[in-house]
Amino acid sequence: MTPAFLGLFVVLSLFAILFCRIPVWVALTLCGIVGNVLLSRLSVASAVAGTTAFDTASSYGLSVIPLFILMGEVASGSRLSAELFKAARVVLSGLPGGLAVATIGASGAFGAVCGSSVATAATMTRISVPEMRAAGYDDGFSGASVAAGGSLGILIPPSIILVIYAAIAEQSVPKLFAAALIPGIVLMLLYILVALVIASRLPGKAPADPSASIKQRLLALKEPWQFIVLFTCTIGGIYAGVFSPNEAAAIGAFGAILLGWLGRRLTWASLAHAVKVSVVSSCVLFIIIIGATIFANFVVQTKLPDLLLSGAHSLGLAPAAVMVLIVIIYVIMGCFLEGIGMVLITVPVFLPVVVGFGYDPIWFSIIVVIVVELGLIHPPVGMNLFIIQAQMPSLNIKQLYVGILPFLIAPFALILLLFAFPGLALWLPSILY
Repeated sequence: MTPAFLGLFVVLSLFAILFCRIPVWVALTLCGIVGNVLLSRLSVASAVAGTTAFDTASSYGLSVIPLFILMGEVASGSRLSAELFKAARVVLSGLPGGLAVATIGASGAFGAVCGSSVATAATMTRISVPEMRAAGYDDGFSGASVAAGGSLGILIPPSIILVIYAAIAEQSVPKLFAAALIPGIVLMLLYILVALVIASRLPGKAPADPSASIKQRLLALKEPWQFIVLFTCTIGGIYAGVFSPNEAAAIGAFGAILLGWLGRRLTWASLAHAVKVSVVSSCVLFIIIIGATIFANFVVQTKLPDLLLSGAHSLGLAPAAVMVLIVIIYVIMGCFLEGIGMVLITVPVFLPVVVGFGYDPIWFSIIVVIVVELGLIHPPVGMNLFIIQAQMPSLNIKQLYVGILPFLIAPFALILLLFAFPGLALWLPSILY
């Protein structure tokens, strides 16, 4: 068996193991080590596993992950999201489905200091769903608005998935964050457009909201000042070249703690809980990254991407057709796999093929994050939907499945826009760096 076909066999074995509900990190590590043993020998596989674990755990670039997670956890515990929702509710009042629009807008803003879709969805569920229920909104529409808005947390910077992609693809984190900003804003506007259309066409799902005065709207803009400070110090500092991503994450985590103390909304108990959650979440991510790096090393050694690239060329496939196939594969995988695991499994295989057909790896990173977002909200898995249902058990999961369907139009529309106008992702990095 040639190395390339051995690589293909091990990749197929990996998916078979995953469908047996084996944890992602176990499947990646097992396939990577066994593959390296078959390809080389046991001593080589042992050396790769040992050095990979050490290099990943001691990586300065990956230290941004626990710091951004801590910043998001502290911001959530400090009720920053509640201030964002209150301000958005007043500013956007009077629009059809105003509370749903406010939920999506506040979720996008909170994602800018959180970086996690699951955390954003869980936090906004507790804040916005009771408000929408009290106003007479349909449960399915309410929950779907939270799920769609929550998915923005992994696209609008800071994004943990983009940091992981940067480590695998050897790309610049600041460039990826810059590339994600405009598509993130566009996706948020597309979600808002979907909510407005639903509320306008089906008024029974979203009763009319009273409109606030101009003075009330202006005064409401002062509420989320803590968010503005955090975003300016972290993401603004990265874009301006003042901080590296690691420095910005450290400053953001410290700033979130400081603002929590000054506002008397952060206790020792909530800080300890935030630190504990950050440590546990980071350890889980690092274990998955170690397994994925071992697996990626094996894939590179087998030259499987070269086989796929030459196969696509021999079939006469156009670059656009190859990208469409890759997007379809991601959408199908999103029905069964968790987002971070999906990125770690596929990027080492697909990225060389994508680059071989002339696409920019930074542009491809945004496509990957968007299709991962789709996996977070589309049935049958839809992690955000289950998170929302767990926070509000009275919500019916079937209603959430039906409610989210119109919102799926927005990510697909953004993918088409990125194909037609790659500058949406590439313009900002090109002028900043």
